[in-house]
Amino acid sequence: MLQFTHHGAVRGVTGSCHRLTLPDGQAVLVDCGLFQGAETSPDGANASQLEIDFPLDKVRALVVTHVHIDHVGRIPYLLAAGFRGPIYCSHASAQLLPLVLEDALEVGFTRNRNLIGKFLALLKDRTVPLPYKHWQTVVAGSPGLRVRLHPAGHILGSAFVEFDATQKGQTAQRVVFSGDLGAPYTPLLPAPRSPMRADVLVLESTYGDRVHDSRKTRRQRLQALCEHAFSNGGTVLVPAFSIGRTQELLYELEEIIHRHAQREAAPGLAWGDVQIVVDSPLAADFTAGYARLKEHWDAEARRKLAAGRHRWPSTR
Repeated sequence: MLQFTHHGAVRGVTGSCHRLTLPDGQAVLVDCGLFQGAETSPDGANASQLEIDFPLDKVRALVVTHVHIDHVGRIPYLLAAGFRGPIYCSHASAQLLPLVLEDALEVGFTRNRNLIGKFLALLKDRTVPLPYKHWQTVVAGSPGLRVRLHPAGHILGSAFVEFDATQKGQTAQRVVFSGDLGAPYTPLLPAPRSPMRADVLVLESTYGDRVHDSRKTRRQRLQALCEHAFSNGGTVLVPAFSIGRTQELLYELEEIIHRHAQREAAPGLAWGDVQIVVDSPLAADFTAGYARLKEHWDAEARRKLAAGRHRWPSTR
């Protein structure tokens, strides 16, 4: 019988880490993230929240759904605790994961470049990129386990995860972990498509009770907000997440500027002359990463790119 153990994101929404265990005790982890916000102690994450407090001797692999820190931030602690298996993720996530963990180590652990370099080399050695919709054997034999990733539309490289658990003489069980799911028509990203079937579904539900504005409405509100601020001689400061949200904002701002380049955003200021500055090292690095991974953009974004659009703004 399959067993499910949740080592985070069960009493709250951060620290995602879930273990799927086969009848013989062999297991796989889905994500290994940091606890954040109100789910940490008043003085920040304490030792018990960072500690890998479960046995790893039969954990055969880690599958990463996407590279937000609440899904990957405990990977350094996982490796330090003795995990020796592969880290499976999408091709885009494999390129973005080192950026996230390097930043996390510099901010929260050490600025010793030698130590960070050794960790990043180990991470690269353990990371196994998988193409979407490709079955990969994780545990051979009986019981056995294979995994397949599908686009989740959350950030670049994000995936929901399908497992087929097999045992001789029995029908395979299909287990699906959603990870964090994006909405349809998210800028830059192909829309997620629902899996064909699932015997067991482990589903994130952080925003499941909310009705979101359409993308068109959001863009119109963004344009109106900017024009109001510019008309007052102001500057718009956006405290966006460095990973995903910043790149979506840049994409939508480029669309506004392209459509209204000759129109005034404010008296004496044309939209084509509006300056955009990304003033965050991680956001700048991630924006450059998104630019390097254009082959993973959706069809709309690639059409605009082919037409000479989306030259990402300068960062600092």
